[in-house]
Parts: sequence; C-alpha cells; structure tokens
Amino acid sequence: MPVISFVKNKPSIEVPAGVNLMEALLAHQIPVASSCKGDGICGKCRMRIQAGSENLEPPTQLETDTLARNQVPPGLRLSCQIDINFDLQVDTDYW
Repeated sequence: MPVISFVKNKPSIEVPAGVNLMEALLAHQIPVASSCKGDGICGKCRMRIQAGSENLEPPTQLETDTLARNQVPPGLRLSCQIDINFDLQVDTDYW
C-alpha cells in the first residue's frame, strides 16, 4: 500500500493503491481546501509533491487549464486530480 508522508508535523498514512489523493486525505481527517468538492475547477486543493512526483501521471487537460486559469505557481498539482499508486510526500501552504 502506498504511503503519504508530509513535510510538516503530521503522521504518515497508508492508503490503498489507486485512491485519489484528496479523498485519501479527507478520509484521514486531513483538511483539503476546495470549493468544487473535487471537480478540478477551483484550484484550491493545490499541493506541492515533495517526493514521488516522477511516479504520477502527467496533469490532465482539466488540471492544466485550472492551474493556468488560477495562476497557480509552477510545481503545484491539484490533489483532486491525482491517483496514488506509489509513495508520495506532500505539502501545502494551508497546513
């Protein structure tokens, strides 16, 4: 099972392979900013993938468009658009 670890002081969590990052965090009571509830259009669930990004699928057109429209700095991804199949280390400004 993949492990999600955090830059800031949070315990790591194990999640089933293929689970969505945003859903996995919410299931473990870890807050994720969002006003679109994971539809990929608000851009608020942006996170920096500190480790493991090389194993992620490339951003979809929806994610790319949302990041551009919201002028999200390079290197950030939308947690609602990421399926986890390998270990990741994540961080975001609002934790």
